[in-house]
Amino acid sequence: MARVRYGARTEAEIAAARTASSRLPEVWSTGVVAVWESDPDAVAAVLPPPLKPTGRPLVRVNISKVDLPGYPLGAGSVAVAAEHGGVGGWYPLVMPMTHERALIGGREVFGEPKKLGEVEVERDGLVVRAALARHGIAFVEVRGAVSGALPLPEPSRRTDFYFKFLPAVDGSGFDADPVLVHCVRDEKVRKLEGVTGDVVLRESMYDPVADLPVRAVVEITIGEKTTVQRGHVAERVSAQALLPYIHQRYDDPAQILDGPPEGSG
Repeated sequence: MARVRYGARTEAEIAAARTASSRLPEVWSTGVVAVWESDPDAVAAVLPPPLKPTGRPLVRVNISKVDLPGYPLGAGSVAVAAEHGGVGGWYPLVMPMTHERALIGGREVFGEPKKLGEVEVERDGLVVRAALARHGIAFVEVRGAVSGALPLPEPSRRTDFYFKFLPAVDGSGFDADPVLVHCVRDEKVRKLEGVTGDVVLRESMYDPVADLPVRAVVEITIGEKTTVQRGHVAERVSAQALLPYIHQRYDDPAQILDGPPEGSG
């Protein structure tokens, strides 16, 4: 019988696939990163327990084109500063990806809030524009001009926080206790430039980052970096405490009932 590709793989095939994935070459991305100070109450409101706000209400957007061999990828994230167990890091609210392959792995393994979306990174001389869009709305856009080269930072480590869970089959709660994941990223930068510009947030009922207003831009940069990540389960968390926040992960039609804050506009 001819091989049926949906059939079970042998132990040798599984081991070969695991070995191949562990030998991937360094993958470099070109991206724009913007950090701004926002409203402290708004930042605190989006953090599910046991995450806590840090001493500064920062929001960070990363918009990148990733140089995957034969498989170019647009990837982005919007995250707020958070702390857990004495570890400072970032809690991503949405992570648009341009391909399903990148989306599925991150969601299923780490619990990343990835969604299919559009990612743009453009540079024309000194002029830079980067944006994340879904449902036809560029809900965050960074615009500016390159102001000059910056010193290359030393290799650094960053922690992102994710909640990994599966909604219950009967639609009530979860199938098992959710877990809080610490995803540790080791980053190397080979090019970095400063950008003078601004961050534009647009209203979107599915990606309401406009609720995290730009009070003051801290920095905008454009650069090239490579990242290696690994994760571990930090703790199991209260299902009841997490339930009010799981809409962050999905495009729920009921979100049309969640109007923008009064006075926004």
